[in-house]
Amino acid sequence: MRLMKYIVVALFCTFIGGYSSAQTVHAYDLKACLEVGLQNNYSLLIVKNKEQQSSNNVTWGNAGYLPTLDFSAGYSTSIDNSTTTKDRTTGVESTVHGEFDHSVNVGLNLNWTIFNGFSVNTNYKRLKELEMQGQTSTRIALEDFIAQLTSSYYNLIQQTIRLKNFKYAMNLSKERLRIVEARYMIGNFSRLDYQQAKVDFNADSAQYMKQQEKLQSARITLNELMANMNVEQLVGVADTSILVYNDLDFNKLWDATLETNAELIYADQNKRLSELDYKKVKSRNYPYLRLNGGYGYTMNRFGAGTVESRNNLGFNAGVTLGISVFDGNRTRERRNARLEIERAELQRQELKLALRADFCDLWNAYTNNLELLNLEKQNVVTAMENMEIAMERYMLGDLSGIEMREAQKSLLDAEERLLSAEYDTKVCEISLLQISGGVTRYLE
Repeated sequence: MRLMKYIVVALFCTFIGGYSSAQTVHAYDLKACLEVGLQNNYSLLIVKNKEQQSSNNVTWGNAGYLPTLDFSAGYSTSIDNSTTTKDRTTGVESTVHGEFDHSVNVGLNLNWTIFNGFSVNTNYKRLKELEMQGQTSTRIALEDFIAQLTSSYYNLIQQTIRLKNFKYAMNLSKERLRIVEARYMIGNFSRLDYQQAKVDFNADSAQYMKQQEKLQSARITLNELMANMNVEQLVGVADTSILVYNDLDFNKLWDATLETNAELIYADQNKRLSELDYKKVKSRNYPYLRLNGGYGYTMNRFGAGTVESRNNLGFNAGVTLGISVFDGNRTRERRNARLEIERAELQRQELKLALRADFCDLWNAYTNNLELLNLEKQNVVTAMENMEIAMERYMLGDLSGIEMREAQKSLLDAEERLLSAEYDTKVCEISLLQISGGVTRYLE
């Protein structure tokens, strides 16, 4: 029995040493992967660009607080044939051909809305709300990215461990094939035993090769999220196992969800925007006050008449006070604005219910997977012991090849169930922290 333990451990250590020497790569921990991804990921850069746009829009001029100042210049001319049937002063009839008139004007014009029923103030508040909503959108994208990259990081760990398990199974099959082949040559085993051992070895080899493909796919996904242009870069992970937080508390997580969930905050901002739109419609019930002024120069040249030219240089100003009495759409727009507020509130309540349902589903899966995790750990220990016993008996000739294969398969299945339970629990943990707004915990 002790000899078999040494053989099994030696096979496993041989594989680990060979694998490590063949794959000399730079290893990242989760925090390093997240820091690189948060800095370089293109999707995040695009979202941050949009956030900057919404921030740039928050200006007094964009809201309408500031006046507009226009500079204009123009020139016009006309050539006319004029006929005077009878001049009242002289009683003389005259005809002028090719009368040439032209004028030039240059000026500055100022227009300023002093008051517009609080519409300008509402516009500014709306721009500020859109700025905060842009920040919330960026936060949602960041949290989604952290959750996605964290899942990909642990998926790479999962695929790496699975590759090791398949390599270990392949080495066991290879050792079994060597034993069968040696005994077949001396007549202790039949050709059927030899052929079956060869089939099992080929099957394990094919499974190992397929797993290499899945591992490379997981590595490509992680490289893409980290914005590595060489997506096939041999990036490794510093962690060798999937560590699960088992200290999560249902009530604390749900309270945090109601308080800090980014999607709920976004829904609240949508409702406030609808309320501001309603105020903007109501502002049309108030009078408006506008100031206008100008300073300019005008020159006119006349081709006929008693006046040859006229030049004007000066300042003009005016104030306009008015109110919109009826425009035909105000009542409809006010009713629709109220409906928008109601719809925004309904959408928030619907989102809250959906979050509660998702949260409870994830919590049930999380707690169930924690129990499965403890059970599968025990199963792996038992399956390993069974494998050692089976190997001992197989080498003594007390166990058939089929029974040996069954023990080997039981160990591989137990390891696979344990690995799946670890990863599934981790995914539930990541999703719970994302819903409750605590997914940035992985950056600590």
